[in-house]
Amino acid sequence: MGLYDRLMEVKDDTYRDFQAKLVPDIPSETILGVRTPEMRKIAKEVFESPDRDVFLSDLPHRYYEENLIHFFVISMIRDFDECVKETERFLPYVDCWPVSDQATPKAFRKNHEKLLPFIRKWIDSDHVYTARFGIRMLMNEFLGDDFKEEYLNLVADKKGEEYYLKMMIAWYFATALAKRYDETVPYFEKHRLEEWVHRKAIQKATESYRVSDAHKEYLKSLRKK
Repeated sequence: MGLYDRLMEVKDDTYRDFQAKLVPDIPSETILGVRTPEMRKIAKEVFESPDRDVFLSDLPHRYYEENLIHFFVISMIRDFDECVKETERFLPYVDCWPVSDQATPKAFRKNHEKLLPFIRKWIDSDHVYTARFGIRMLMNEFLGDDFKEEYLNLVADKKGEEYYLKMMIAWYFATALAKRYDETVPYFEKHRLEEWVHRKAIQKATESYRVSDAHKEYLKSLRKK
């Protein structure tokens, strides 16, 4: 059974309509309406299939769910060099925020030194979802033990008017406030971020259970210039 037939078996028209509202920047007819647990199950089947490499090379895909499955498959590749190669091949075809946001390759976690140059390149990309993915990887992988203050600059210096890029920058800084408050709060005190991003990041931080009440009150005082 082909992938399309497999997806058609488990599609849900009500869920499709819901997804179409969440992802308005792609044609609704490209959304079949398959829930994430089903797609992850299918991705595992594809990963273990002898046709995996054929699927990964068959770009662009027609359907939203095929793109999600594609990134789920990449995320299961354990060899770092192969994983990053497939990631780079696929990123230019990512056309919406859920595809950019749902996959976190396991191979990246143990290869931070090798990963960082790719993250820098992705963030520098003019392709909004490549840049968004790069910022998300920096957020996921480099706000812990491998954090350096220069990484905050890397995101703060990223410019662009695309909504989904600005939202990712705000998400990054809200998360940095939760995990690296002392190093991050000067970016708000000095208003280093574009005003919309500044306010959105504070909003997200004040909604987070990971930010203390005292920090939330102070951040609220920094909302306006």
